[in-house]
Amino acid sequence: MVKVGVIGLGAWGWNVARNFAGLKDCELVACSDTDPKRLAAAKKAWPQINPVSSLDEMLAKFPEIQAVVISAPAIAHYPLAKQALLAGKDVFVEKPFTLSVRDAEELTAIGEKNGRIIMVGHLLEYHPVVRRLKNMIQANELGEVYYIYTQRVNLGRIRGDENALWSFAPHDISQVLYMLEMEPIDVSVRGQSFIQEGIEDVVFLSLYFENRIMAHIHLSWLDPHKVRKTTIVGSNKMVVFDDTEASEKLRVYNNHAEVPSVRSYGDSIQVRFGDILIPRVDMSEPLTLETQHFIDCVRTRTTPLSDAQDGLRVVRILEAAQKSMEQDGVPVRIQGGKSDKLPSSVFADRRWHALRA
Repeated sequence: MVKVGVIGLGAWGWNVARNFAGLKDCELVACSDTDPKRLAAAKKAWPQINPVSSLDEMLAKFPEIQAVVISAPAIAHYPLAKQALLAGKDVFVEKPFTLSVRDAEELTAIGEKNGRIIMVGHLLEYHPVVRRLKNMIQANELGEVYYIYTQRVNLGRIRGDENALWSFAPHDISQVLYMLEMEPIDVSVRGQSFIQEGIEDVVFLSLYFENRIMAHIHLSWLDPHKVRKTTIVGSNKMVVFDDTEASEKLRVYNNHAEVPSVRSYGDSIQVRFGDILIPRVDMSEPLTLETQHFIDCVRTRTTPLSDAQDGLRVVRILEAAQKSMEQDGVPVRIQGGKSDKLPSSVFADRRWHALRA
């Protein structure tokens, strides 16, 4: 049994604790939250747990805990994760990993130096449909991937401690990187603060990859619809993943456009419309798969799928995206852990070469 302590019992933290409490090879020893009412509710839900007021108290009273799960607000991820790692504990930290590349690099180095497991809560990497999409892309079932766009919008909880970019984008960025198995070369972002000054409610983020693949991400907590959708357009097929659907979450469209191999005057590009396939995907709760994976990694000392390096890659993009948004959408390069503004001539050259291609 892997002994675990959870820090943070907010709306999502409660789900995280529930899943760890339900795993057969995990013992949820202690939980901590700043709200005494949440701690009382946790004790009622899981009588075996020990409520504590802080990570300090958890580490002092229960040294047998092997892993600390951090689902506190994002601003607390770095100090809590660092304290747990230095205390010799493995760490599961919710997204975003940290709020800066520097902090993410430091935690990664501490984990490597001390032989600790670090796993970041990039939930969609454990979603059965996303895994199916990755397999389809890698098996070339869609042909050449042209572009991807995602929508994560809702009229829901409006946060005061982080903007929509840092709150929502880690899901979609990690999903895109996981499916494509590559990192973007630059990012361009526009956002706007309508409800709270300086906290963007709506964000439009664009990633550009070296092989001309594009990814566009729409994020908002100020929208009339709840949408959790990913669309991938390829040269042979197109797919749509709608996570709000109860059962038929994935649709494959056998549609594409093709250019005749030999073109003469009057020939035109042909648009082909085929069948729409709804493949069967064996579904399990992604959070259960994610938490079980962490416990398995702690037991076997195996590097997690969404490890510290994965978290660092996403934070690197987020930091560059924030810089772009603060400069009204100026593209920012993502390279070697540094984000530098690209000269406008680079984009003029890119557009020219794209047109010629």
